[in-house]
Amino acid sequence: MPAAAASTHVRLRALPSVTGTLRAVEALLLGAGQRTARRNAWTSVLEDRRRAKDRMEAQHVLEGASGRTSRAT
Repeated sequence: MPAAAASTHVRLRALPSVTGTLRAVEALLLGAGQRTARRNAWTSVLEDRRRAKDRMEAQHVLEGASGRTSRAT
C-alpha cells in the first residue's frame, strides 16, 4: 500500500439524531415527571390523529357503499 493512501485514512463518526439530541436536552432541562408527562401528551396526540384518520377512512368506505359522495371532498 502506498504511503499516501495510508495517511489519508479517515475515521467517520455518526452524528447523533435530532431526536436523540432533543431527548438529551430534555433530560438536562426537565425533571423525570415532566418528561413522562410530555411523552404521554405526545402519545395522546398521535393516537388522536390515528383515530381521526380511521374515522375518515370509515366514512369514505360507508359513503362509497351507499353510492353518495362526501361534500367535504
